[in-house]
Amino acid sequence: MPDANSLYGPLDPAPDAGWTDAQPRMGFFTDTSVCIGCKACEVACKEWNDVPGSGLDLLGMSYDNTGALTANSWRHVAFVEQPRPAAPAADAPGSSAGGPQFLGMPGAQPPGRDTGAQTRSDFRWLMMSDVCKHCTHAACLDVCPTGSLFRTEFGTVVVQEDICNGCGYCIPACPYGVIDQRKGDGRAWKCTLCYDRLGAGLTPACAQACPTESIQYGPLDELRERAAQRVATLHERGVPQARLYGHDPTDGVGGDGAFFLLLDEPEVYGLPPDPVVTTRDLPRMWKRAGLAALAMAAAAVAAFVGGSS
Repeated sequence: MPDANSLYGPLDPAPDAGWTDAQPRMGFFTDTSVCIGCKACEVACKEWNDVPGSGLDLLGMSYDNTGALTANSWRHVAFVEQPRPAAPAADAPGSSAGGPQFLGMPGAQPPGRDTGAQTRSDFRWLMMSDVCKHCTHAACLDVCPTGSLFRTEFGTVVVQEDICNGCGYCIPACPYGVIDQRKGDGRAWKCTLCYDRLGAGLTPACAQACPTESIQYGPLDELRERAAQRVATLHERGVPQARLYGHDPTDGVGGDGAFFLLLDEPEVYGLPPDPVVTTRDLPRMWKRAGLAALAMAAAAVAAFVGGSS
């Protein structure tokens, strides 16, 4: 299967979108290994962008009260309570060998260290602050008929709510299921990567509010280098399952402007394992449709000429 880049061209989406004064591509790197599930990013996003409240609905299966990215939740902190094999008997009482892995700052110790509580090993929490991926090759841009969705000079993807006509074409086009229509409104909404703050040289609200720097903002090239170093560090510390998601510019969407460090398979976090831009076949489809139309026109002309003679 040809990758998205061979079909769509350059990896830097802003110049490709016509920006002659494009800025360095900006994005998010979310390190889930230090996410504490505080939801400060969700609150900051709502406050700055005036996003309506999502309610206080308890899902009945975790401490997650938002459930997914929606038109009213542009940041979603996922709580994944993952069962793990119990520690061997020799490790369980008073030993930290079989306990949960604390992957925070070097030297940091959780409250209760050496009290025995830290040796519990029957489950672990996986937490991740999810967001729009701001794809290099964004299918939502391809299908929007009004130009409501546009590529910014920072390489991000933004919805202009005053132009959106509520057609909903962008919703099934997104390979991540990010975009959503607001009930009672009908228009599409999603993370803008705080476009208004970027223009003023400010950090997006969610990254500004994150107390552990799980959400990091900056030039995408720098973030990718920092992420690779973080993965190498975790591997050295005995966390071989640490991996990056959405950082590869040769994947099915040309790489994401918002990518993640995960501690398990993408499916565990509700992410597609191999996302592909849903409009990748459009160029070939239009070409074949054009050839078919020409063939039909030629056949009609031949039939008319043959009939008249």
